[in-house]
Amino acid sequence: MIVTSDLAVSLDGYVAGTDVSPDNPGGDGAEALFEWIHGLASWRERQGMTGGAENRDSELMREWFDATGAVVMGRTMYDLGEEFWGDNPPFRTPVFVLTRRPRPTLVKEGGTSFTFVTDGVHAALDRARAAAGDRNVDIAGGASTVRQYLREGLIDELQLHVVPVLLGAGLRLFDDLGPGRRDLETVRVVHTPLATHLKYRFPR
Repeated sequence: MIVTSDLAVSLDGYVAGTDVSPDNPGGDGAEALFEWIHGLASWRERQGMTGGAENRDSELMREWFDATGAVVMGRTMYDLGEEFWGDNPPFRTPVFVLTRRPRPTLVKEGGTSFTFVTDGVHAALDRARAAAGDRNVDIAGGASTVRQYLREGLIDELQLHVVPVLLGAGLRLFDDLGPGRRDLETVRVVHTPLATHLKYRFPR
């Protein structure tokens, strides 16, 4: 079991556009970061739909889905996604939400539950590890949450799906990581017409 993070990112380093809101969860101009995923067979399966493209992009997404046994996310990501996900969210695993506002665990259809953790990133990761068994824990986002785990050195593998688009403004993944060099080992590079998929490992 390892801790991963898997994110779509623009060529100029943004994971969201400007003016993020519940009605605009990706921010202005960020549709291209996610629209390539929506036609993949593996993604459609997660939404309870049929059809879609069976290609290398879909294989990589299915690999990530199948390897993930629990998810950690920030409260902003939960708040932005709650209405969109509805009663049958695509995670199919326990999700641990970092928050300052406690609330009861929510159990949804399809194996997804949302547990709200108020005692920090380490506590959320410990609970996610216990729930994941021998599968991976994925730090889903948003960018602030991923940065917190990067600063603490708690992410083992980082997979970036670099989409050929320039957003020009928005939310950058690697801002405010703090001082200190962080070397990574390249695990895999896969180029397709939709994205360049980069997987890195943080050496221990």
